[in-house]
Amino acid sequence: MPKPIKPEQLAADSGSSYPACFHERVLPRHKRALGDAFGLTRIGINQTVLAPGKCSSLRHWHSDEDEFIYVLDGELTLINDDGERVLTAGMVVGFPAGDGNAHQLKNAGTQPATYLEISNRSTSDQVEYPDDDLALHGQDETGQWQFTHKDGTVWE
Repeated sequence: MPKPIKPEQLAADSGSSYPACFHERVLPRHKRALGDAFGLTRIGINQTVLAPGKCSSLRHWHSDEDEFIYVLDGELTLINDDGERVLTAGMVVGFPAGDGNAHQLKNAGTQPATYLEISNRSTSDQVEYPDDDLALHGQDETGQWQFTHKDGTVWE
């Protein structure tokens, strides 16, 4: 039987896989990989704490991954093609794969906000970032996801 844990027992990843020029928009944020702690390979579950003034990600959409957000505490602003909507503790929102409605969350408040991110893990996923010269279209020879410019050249 798996041993239950509290998220605080896990180390928080405070980095970003985005190219360095995008870090200021999303950091600091602290992600705890809850699913990884139990060896889950088909779904990803992160508990994320987002600092005031920061975004969860660049505005994006996935080709092959569904995403689900559950706000645990604080206040987040959902920004997508339809505009902005405030999300508060207890609210949930989902983003179907292939929808094309790019989204991101922003902490416009003065306190950290905590939420769960849940998604399937698709090795064929492609991610579009309509507001930035960025794309994620596959993995390199080592299996690492590789960011490219929109023209296909690899970010260095």
